[in-house]
Amino acid sequence: MKYHRTHKVKFIDLFAGIGGTRLALEQAGATCVYSVEIDRFAIKTYEANHGHVDAQDIRLVTAEHLPSYDVLVAGFPCQPFSIAGVSKKKSLGKAHGFLEETSGTMFFEIARLTAATKPAALLLENVKNLNTHDSGNTMSTIVATLTKLGYQVKSQVIDGKLWVPQHRERTYIVALRDDLAKRKEFEFPKLPEKSPTVLGDILEEREDFSKYILSPKLWSYLRAYAAKHRAAGNGFGFGLVGPEATTRTLSARYYKDGSEILVDRGSRKRPRRLTPRECARLMGFPDSFLIVCSDTAAYKQFGNSVVVPAVKHIARPLIKLLREHA
Repeated sequence: MKYHRTHKVKFIDLFAGIGGTRLALEQAGATCVYSVEIDRFAIKTYEANHGHVDAQDIRLVTAEHLPSYDVLVAGFPCQPFSIAGVSKKKSLGKAHGFLEETSGTMFFEIARLTAATKPAALLLENVKNLNTHDSGNTMSTIVATLTKLGYQVKSQVIDGKLWVPQHRERTYIVALRDDLAKRKEFEFPKLPEKSPTVLGDILEEREDFSKYILSPKLWSYLRAYAAKHRAAGNGFGFGLVGPEATTRTLSARYYKDGSEILVDRGSRKRPRRLTPRECARLMGFPDSFLIVCSDTAAYKQFGNSVVVPAVKHIARPLIKLLREHA
């Protein structure tokens, strides 16, 4: 039975953070019906922008907490796990089902809720290294688990620099329930050739950046540190960028020294960090997005978030597929 044209595809937002994934899916035409997050500062930002979020540990969430929905979305933490040998578990008298293989990881919570609710699809995001972690066993376990649960699984590494001026490679996983995949398989959409923006397009216009300019001591330290590693043949160092540049990946530790992305202010001036608003823009958040926490918390939140237009690009054909074939 196909959806009516007026049907809104509904999704739940796990490990919601500040709601970057939610924003992307809403822009793609879906409706959020549930979200959960445990970090108190992220919750503050999420609720200022999106409204209520279930503020609790996801391990306490059960199927009974969840309304009817179509898509499970999650940017889940990558914790180490590998496939344990079934024969060894049998010899120890332990369970060896698909959930046992991921026990103790945050992906286990996704698998547990998927098994209980059987959504039409999942859209997951993680770091690029998910593919090679533990010699590939981590990704293999994730794919095997979702396959056993009855899903066709596809993944792709996509760089956020195709939408924003930031090099940010992430692994995206789309799992479509088998009965739907038989009608219409999901295919990752064609990617744009390059970002329409450069760093200069997202920089704020303000008179006073003094709060964000590096101190003489920190700037001297970073230059000495970079020189030391250059002499040793290593590539470690700060990332000094001008207005036409694409930056390195913004990390959650950006608040510490800002070294991965420093805005060049000329050879006679010390560089500066990005402002929190510039970090928001670098991740594809609109200027209407409210920043309600300290700079330190904001840097962590945007460094942990998603490139909003990249997720939107993937979500649009998935939502279209569900409207037409679910």
